[in-house]
Amino acid sequence: MVDVLADPSLYAFIGGAPHPLPELEALYRRWIQGATRQGETWHNWVIRLADGGDAIGHLQATVLDDARSADIAWLVGTAWQGRGYATEAARALVAWLEANGIDAISAHVHPDHAASARVAERAGLAATSEIEDGEVVWRRASPAY
Repeated sequence: MVDVLADPSLYAFIGGAPHPLPELEALYRRWIQGATRQGETWHNWVIRLADGGDAIGHLQATVLDDARSADIAWLVGTAWQGRGYATEAARALVAWLEANGIDAISAHVHPDHAASARVAERAGLAATSEIEDGEVVWRRASPAY
């Protein structure tokens, strides 16, 4: 994942910078340990190509309110962008959340990040007028399947 996440342009809309291996390992350990807030759980996946299993990004769901709602996020390395991988992963995540009884699903997208807005829309989310931390809140509009 260090190589997948190494391009500084990935962070133009989300902030931050590429992590060297020790920092990425520490981040993943925190993710594995899970949320410390009551009523919140974290789910994290590496997005892999079906053909060969190469890692190309990651996908996250923070499940809130004792499994009544979730906030999702995705990140696909620049070498694999524009091929539908983020959309496929986000749709699969929304379907997984719905299958587990969670239909209040949201995502936060920078207002200038057209590609992520398309992913959110194709995953069944709709932009709202809400802005949180400078990002547009997208919410599940209808089942994505």
